[in-house]
Amino acid sequence: MPFGHIALAVVVALIWGTNFIVIRWGLDELPPFLFATLRFTLVAVPLVFVLRRPAVPLRVLAAVGVLLGVGEFGLLFYAMQSDISPGLASLVIQTQVFFTIALSMAQRGERLRRGQWAAFAIAVGGMVLIGANLNADVTALGLALVLVAAGCWALANIVTRSVDSLQGAAGAVSFVAWSSLFAAPPLLLLALAFEGPSTVSSALEHAGPQAWTVLAWQAVGNSLFGFAAWNWLLARHPAATVTPAALLVPVVGMASSAIATGEALPSWKLAAATLVIAGLAINVVVTRRSIS
Repeated sequence: MPFGHIALAVVVALIWGTNFIVIRWGLDELPPFLFATLRFTLVAVPLVFVLRRPAVPLRVLAAVGVLLGVGEFGLLFYAMQSDISPGLASLVIQTQVFFTIALSMAQRGERLRRGQWAAFAIAVGGMVLIGANLNADVTALGLALVLVAAGCWALANIVTRSVDSLQGAAGAVSFVAWSSLFAAPPLLLLALAFEGPSTVSSALEHAGPQAWTVLAWQAVGNSLFGFAAWNWLLARHPAATVTPAALLVPVVGMASSAIATGEALPSWKLAAATLVIAGLAINVVVTRRSIS
């Protein structure tokens, strides 16, 4: 890739890595399901009024919207409220890579390669290590919720890959905006059911500049710019060339959490991160060899 494209991939990884700190700041002022509702509403509106709906079935847009809105971010935000730290959340959510591979191979009736089994086993070792050190940074509920969120992200990846009509950044932005339109209503219902109308009303009334700045960054920086830039790169380079940059996400996530929130990085947490990132890296290498 040209240097400029490499730099763009790194910038996206930095945005996605530091986004877990931004989420933590948002949760300081907004309850999780309302936070997610507003995030996806701001992604969808006003873009759905100016961008033509992508030429994909409504059921695809709805499936991706619900899987990402409720399944990934709804559960992630809920877990991050009090059950998992930003650094660990940025690490555990990356298991979506392995869920995506497993679902994709099951869909095509293929088997994992030996190297992929090794990568999977190493990453599972990292998850086991986290599970063996439950504490204030991560509870059993938090770990389980983020793993389910990663599984929903993987399902959304499988649905998205069935769409062959999206080309370049414009198509990606349109797809993100229109699918977000289907994420907001069920998230609002969850907010009203679990957080209550009075809490929702009070949170909206008292939301300050920090909350709205976080929401704007979630919508514009993380979603629209991040996903559009990433898909723009994928449209111009092989996935095996672009995706290694995503290995920076948990590294940046854990480092930024340690700096911004003082999250401790004991030896077990560093060891778990090493195992998960090593598993991801091995998978990248195996994927490259299978393509070449």
